[in-house]
Amino acid sequence: MSGIEASGIRKMFELVSSMEDPINLSIGQPDFDAPPEVKEAAIRAIRDGRNKYTVTQGLPELNERILARLAARDGRRPESSILTAGVSGGLTLAFLVLLEAGDEVLLPDPGFVLYRHLARVAGASPVFYDLYPDFRIDVAKIEAALTPRTKVLLVNTPNNPTGAVVSEEESRALVDLAERRGLFLVADEIYEAFVYDAPFRSVGAFSDRVLLLGGFSKTYGVPGWRLGWAAGPHAVVDAMRTLQQFTFVCAPSIAQHAALAALDLDVRPWIEAYRRKRDLVVEGLRGAYRLVEPGGSFYAFPELPPGVAESDFVARALERRLLLVPGSAFSARATHFRISFAAPDEELRRGLGVLRSLAGERPPSRTGGRGLDSRPGGGKMRAEGSAPGAPGVLR
Repeated sequence: MSGIEASGIRKMFELVSSMEDPINLSIGQPDFDAPPEVKEAAIRAIRDGRNKYTVTQGLPELNERILARLAARDGRRPESSILTAGVSGGLTLAFLVLLEAGDEVLLPDPGFVLYRHLARVAGASPVFYDLYPDFRIDVAKIEAALTPRTKVLLVNTPNNPTGAVVSEEESRALVDLAERRGLFLVADEIYEAFVYDAPFRSVGAFSDRVLLLGGFSKTYGVPGWRLGWAAGPHAVVDAMRTLQQFTFVCAPSIAQHAALAALDLDVRPWIEAYRRKRDLVVEGLRGAYRLVEPGGSFYAFPELPPGVAESDFVARALERRLLLVPGSAFSARATHFRISFAAPDEELRRGLGVLRSLAGERPPSRTGGRGLDSRPGGGKMRAEGSAPGAPGVLR
């Protein structure tokens, strides 16, 4: 635990309660409420006495629905699946099952902060593959980071915090690399529904040696219900089931019954609404910030204005009641910041107005540019041709 710090994202979340009229573009949860049909299914489950444990792996009929959806989506049906306590619960089980002391796991930089901490909990070492500057997968960079101790390669698509979506070509290259080098692929696809410019293509379409992770929190507006799933080879999923018996026991039973109703809903209207929010962000920041247009999720990851330290920028945003997340919460670099456009349109417009005004300011830097969660030792990095603390080449 001495190597784990509190999340910079949660720090921003906790600030909301102490601020008057905040503009909250920090937290990644949908601004829409759970659909009435899903709420009613949960209420009905409570009234019908569905309040006890389910079997460890979750309701058989819900697992069957998930496997059938994956088979229709990818053209491959995973051998087995399990319902988990959110994707975070699935990641916890997967890392404890797949990793042990001395192993290495390859993680994206930038990437979700949970990954590197779970690697350490499992006794493994996180090693990072660099996604900068365009947030695309470069298999050559990943292969250069491999050692005999590398066991797992994690891919997150659409990516948090960048919104980048892994292409079919990149997926095929990742699968080819994993097969050639004996790696196990873990794919965090919690934002799979939020893809705006092309059909979503999972690495699961090209390999059976992959663990797919998804869930209901983002798509159906129920992040507090903590319901996710994992699907993949039977040996891995069965080991996760055994471990779940002695940790989470089972995923929340009421949420599982409600999820059966959720799977019958057409989510396209919500996704189209979020496509418009994405476009609002892209247009609102155009000319003020360098931004790789997000193809999915509900995040944007703009670059800080030239010469502006991260800590100064975040402080000035807070002075204007704007909450965002510094890029160093996700990366060894302190060069970007994350905004969530999962917010009402009017609040989003207010936030974009603040950001445009901040882009025109150039206060003198008072710090070395380090921000939340970016202390040395925050992750295993190998830098070539650079002094300590310099960006270098992340491997």
